[in-house]
Amino acid sequence: MAVEAQEAQELTLFPGHWAGLTPDKPAIIMATSGESMTYAELDAMANKLSHWFRSLGLAPGDHVAFCMENRLEYLPLLWGCHYAGLIYTAISSRLNADESSYIVNNCGAKALIVSPYVAEMAAGLVDNTPDVRSRLVVGGALEHHEPLEVAIADSPTTPLPNRLEGMDMLYSSGTTGRPKGVLPNHAVEPLGTGDAVARLAGALFSFSPGCVYLSPGPLYHAAPLRFSRAVNRVGGTVVLMERFDAEGALAAIEKYQVTTSQWVPTMFLRMLKLPEDLRTKYDLSSLECAVHAAAPCPVPAKEQLIDWWGPIVHEYYAGTEGNGLTYCNSEQWLAHKGTVGSAVLGTLHILDEDGNELPVGEEGGVYFSGAGEFEYHDDPEKTAAAKVDGGRSTLGDIGKVDEDGFLYLTDRKAFMIISGGVNIYPQEAENALSMHPDVVDAAVFGVPNEDFGEEVKAVVQPATMPATDEEAAALERTLIAYCREQLADVKCPRSVDFRAELPRHPTGKLYKRLLRDEYWAAEGAS
Repeated sequence: MAVEAQEAQELTLFPGHWAGLTPDKPAIIMATSGESMTYAELDAMANKLSHWFRSLGLAPGDHVAFCMENRLEYLPLLWGCHYAGLIYTAISSRLNADESSYIVNNCGAKALIVSPYVAEMAAGLVDNTPDVRSRLVVGGALEHHEPLEVAIADSPTTPLPNRLEGMDMLYSSGTTGRPKGVLPNHAVEPLGTGDAVARLAGALFSFSPGCVYLSPGPLYHAAPLRFSRAVNRVGGTVVLMERFDAEGALAAIEKYQVTTSQWVPTMFLRMLKLPEDLRTKYDLSSLECAVHAAAPCPVPAKEQLIDWWGPIVHEYYAGTEGNGLTYCNSEQWLAHKGTVGSAVLGTLHILDEDGNELPVGEEGGVYFSGAGEFEYHDDPEKTAAAKVDGGRSTLGDIGKVDEDGFLYLTDRKAFMIISGGVNIYPQEAENALSMHPDVVDAAVFGVPNEDFGEEVKAVVQPATMPATDEEAAALERTLIAYCREQLADVKCPRSVDFRAELPRHPTGKLYKRLLRDEYWAAEGAS
């Protein structure tokens, strides 16, 4: 597709534009090591990758997958796919070979790029992903994989002609079953056209050439990947944490004069529970915007955060599917405590089981209409299950709206507990338990009960594991009593077990399905 000269002047939302204007400016900085890459270096590497993809015979619309930890080469790989007009899938580095091979095969990846961080998983993919034409490794050596620097050594740094925008096809984190590939219905557009995330980030979160954005989460998740991509589109600097560490995040804000950041509530809880001398040690005055999403934040935690950081905390609710978005700033949240915002993209609906609109204050399925369309790749049944008549679609959450149109999430529909005919949503108990000073993390779900069908169970990661059965029993009693001080008895756990760590995804999502399945299997139920 040829782009007219006037149009080309407007197509500035990609790193190559900034490589011309600010070639020596850092596009990416690794928070701990300080390793960095300029816009000129980013653009050159992305161009070389785009030529290499073409040399494999990959055409716009073909698929590529990569799986690695947060590292300097991650965003250049992404942009190499964009420059070549490809669809790319970033795979969680925490998955095993079976889970990863399912995604590689399902998305139809023709090239796969990994790092030694996932060596064991990558070895298991060699014989189980037959459609992959080429396998590259970044940052070391792996059998059956060609080093990236060798593969692209002879590729030119000049742009491909008539470049089209690539796009991501990310997979849901699989908290309730096999992950689903989300393919947005994007039009094919010239490179530099931008995307909805970049436009929204500019409008709501002041993304600009002067922003320094801290990304503490893994780039294979939708929000960190798309926000970091948006920063590169507008010419800012991405400060990428190798892995989240509560004190390390505060140190990075001070060291790199971070202006903008994106978090999940579990990160807030970790930072809030740091000793006061560590929390107050670092200068956070450069921080102008802190964005969070992925799960509702406990009200007391968000109150404490706003008191600490000031009214710079922004929240949104959306999904990988991109079917709608709600938003609120600190002032709006303080006036509607517990909300995840009002709709700024699409129209919000609360529906009953039959697809009928529910009145203000009543809980039901959360749906959007009038925003982005999506489909689950190669899975028409799951696509149909997420939609109802009138172009309304859901992410599977339950919630309600108030008279001002602000949304309050109750929980995932899949996690609802039915005990003695009463519907119980475990998010309330999880939020309550998570605020206890002796609790690092908490999961609440239903387990079999002979009389009531299900009963409420909590599995907790304590700050210090109990050394004896007596200590465990005492802590269990304390936590149940603490929960009952805040919630009705029926919503509180009847028993609490303790684990050294819970199966939580680095994006903040809790793999409750794994815990629930374990307990139900032990009871011989399903």
